[in-house]
Amino acid sequence: MKIKLTSVFVNDLDNALKFYTEVLGFAKKTDFSAGPYRWLTVVSPEDPNGTELQLALNDNPAAKTYQQAIFQQSTPAANFFVADTQAEYERMKELGAKFTKEPTETTGSTIAVLDDTCGNLIQITHLDG
Repeated sequence: MKIKLTSVFVNDLDNALKFYTEVLGFAKKTDFSAGPYRWLTVVSPEDPNGTELQLALNDNPAAKTYQQAIFQQSTPAANFFVADTQAEYERMKELGAKFTKEPTETTGSTIAVLDDTCGNLIQITHLDG
């Protein structure tokens, strides 16, 4: 069994696509519409056939409530692994990313948390060792 697709709710698909590609550095994989519905996914450019992240519009009231609640609790909606947390922090900050937690050493890792501008907090992590 493999994880091939996971989702994160966003409040604006176009803004999310811009942020997830231009700031986080993902590549657009799939983008098509069927009536009012839009299917939008991004992938790591390092693994274009790997796990896709669906940017899902939070137009379902339950999704919106969930997204807002975890944001208010300062809980990241997703966690992405990086080779160097400090370097990614500096790179993304130069691109205008707003961090709610600067790079911080924790047990076995270095993490930072940023606002994706689409209603979520995102954690980036480098595993030490």
